[in-house]
Amino acid sequence: MNAKQREALIGTLKVRFEANMCRHEGIEWPQVCTRLEASPEKLQALQNMESTGGEPDVIARDTDTGEIIFVDCSAESPAGRRSLCYDRAALDSRKENKPANCATEMAADLGIEILTEAQYRDLQKLGCFDAKTSSWVQTPSAIRKLGGALFCDRRYDCVFVYHNGAQSYYAARGFRGALVV
Repeated sequence: MNAKQREALIGTLKVRFEANMCRHEGIEWPQVCTRLEASPEKLQALQNMESTGGEPDVIARDTDTGEIIFVDCSAESPAGRRSLCYDRAALDSRKENKPANCATEMAADLGIEILTEAQYRDLQKLGCFDAKTSSWVQTPSAIRKLGGALFCDRRYDCVFVYHNGAQSYYAARGFRGALVV
């Protein structure tokens, strides 16, 4: 990223931060900005989140380390990260109609981590997310070994976790990511 792109991204993140103070009570923008400016690789990951429709925002700060936690806060699963099966093994197992990619590899390429179920539930405490879409979440290895994967959504004002074959993919299912800065 060049200086102009960094400045534009930081400006976008600041506007979103200030517009959604309920997501990060007790965290001040100068704290966030200082950490961002010291981490160019993290800025690139945030740009990747932004460019795929994630609308990343600060949701927490580790009081011991000072690390700032960004999560995709788009109302629906990020549009640029949908129609993906769960992981490489699932993608390779498909004989027909393969999606372009899988969630775990795309997350790694973006420089982020797929949310855990606990992180997903915490995010839902900050607003209403995935009312029309769903998002893959990190799947325990015991479930994955049996061919399954987990995803979550919000319906009827409740957060649900479901299972599906890891090789499945749907136009309305993507994934949300987290980044620690």
